[in-house]
Amino acid sequence: MEEKPGQKRPQAVLFLCGQNSIRSPMAAAMTKHFFGKSIYVTSAGVRKGEVDPFVTAVMDEIGIDLSKHKPTTVEEREDDEGLSFDLAISLSPQAHHRALELTRKLPIEVEYWPTTDPTIVEGSRDQKLEAYRNVRDELVRKIKQRFGPRA
Repeated sequence: MEEKPGQKRPQAVLFLCGQNSIRSPMAAAMTKHFFGKSIYVTSAGVRKGEVDPFVTAVMDEIGIDLSKHKPTTVEEREDDEGLSFDLAISLSPQAHHRALELTRKLPIEVEYWPTTDPTIVEGSRDQKLEAYRNVRDELVRKIKQRFGPRA
């Protein structure tokens, strides 16, 4: 994940997770927030999930609005805009397998950032929100480490 000497920042990044409802939209939105138009970023899922209100809540806490996000599959993304990405970052095992499949037909680099699924946490609303915050904060660290300081 850490940028290697001579490794340049990609121009276009696709974040992938299972349902494009939690991890990949968080990662895409934060990358856009930190790096603006210096990197084209989007997200997709292996399957289409549902909008998750906990995601909206924890992203609002850091000033990023994800209320208009609509989960999208890799196939829908390909149909809408093609898959012209330098880098695919998978955030779950299932998404990693799908990202590796993309390398069969596209010249795309793949990185795997194993990221906890916050929906597995049980408990109170506050405990669930804390799990989502932990995922958000972990992704912030990984994004900043991989893509460098804010442009």
